[in-house]
Formats: sequence, structure tokens, C-alpha cells
Amino acid sequence: MAIAVPMSTTLYLNNLPPSATDETLGAKFAQFGTVVSARVNRDPSTGRSLGSGTVEMQTPGSAQAAIERLNLADYDGRVMSVRRAAKVLN
Repeated sequence: MAIAVPMSTTLYLNNLPPSATDETLGAKFAQFGTVVSARVNRDPSTGRSLGSGTVEMQTPGSAQAAIERLNLADYDGRVMSVRRAAKVLN
């Protein structure tokens, strides 16, 4: 008998402030459910934030709640956008 495992949902974030870190993103999104991972995209040469990132939420419901509350919300003086990440087709 197979056990159903809930599918996680990845969110794409844009217009993040320079102050955003993997840890602060995780904490901000944890209020909506379990965060599987959180990552700020950084320039490999300088380590500076590129102003975008991803958060993987454990359930689609928690991802939707985060989108509804955080999309176009202020994050340290920036209007952050939050949306479902596009699926990559192989």
C-alpha cells in the first residue's frame, strides 16, 4: 500500500530587500505553514543579494495563504512579489 505524500509548492519571490536572508525569509513564511526551504538568490562573485529568491512550502494550502498575505506586501521598504514558481518541463 502506497502512502500519499503531500506535494510541496515552491514560491518565487521578487523585489526582496538587501536585508533579506535565507533565515529571515524562512521565518516570514513560517507563519503560514511549514517551510521546507528558503533561499535568497545571490551573485556568486560578490555574495550580494540579487533581490529574488524561492521558498518551498510543505503544502499547497500554506503556499496559497502566503501568496494571499505577502504578495505586494512591504518587506523592509520594498514591495515584494510572491507567486507560484513555474514548473520546469523535462
